[in-house]
Amino acid sequence: MSQAEAETAETVKVDIKALEQEGEIAADYIEGLLDIADLDGDIDMDVEGERALVSVVGATLDELVGRKGEVLEALQELTRLAVHRRTGERSRLMLDVGGFRERRRSELSKLGTEVGEEVKRTGEPKALSPMTPFERKVVHDTIAALGLRSESEGEEPNRYVVVYAE
Repeated sequence: MSQAEAETAETVKVDIKALEQEGEIAADYIEGLLDIADLDGDIDMDVEGERALVSVVGATLDELVGRKGEVLEALQELTRLAVHRRTGERSRLMLDVGGFRERRRSELSKLGTEVGEEVKRTGEPKALSPMTPFERKVVHDTIAALGLRSESEGEEPNRYVVVYAE
């Protein structure tokens, strides 16, 4: 192994350790919130790609998700801030509660595939409804996998994806 490869391997190890630390800090923060709110839930931590993933599973946790995931989005931002405060580093941590994000990812992948096929068939661009950054990323990834192009347009909170045939 060359010196450069050894340094790269070491950097990857450090990054994983840092992501695991983010997950632990986030899990402690979420656990504290669950205690304050007197809610039951187990916390799972993982590293997925280049981000820490913290999931709260268990009893009815709908109040931590909200109608369209807005409470979950806010909770994720608060958790990222708690991690940033402890580490001094910007966090890309992903928080899921009760499997909401996984279910939503599946729905959005299906939507992206359907819209992508329609755009391929008609050749006409198609704009989707406003989405959160997480939702837009899932759609962008699905569209790219179909060999199409997509862009986000508009301003938060009304930012949306447009799918193009080219």
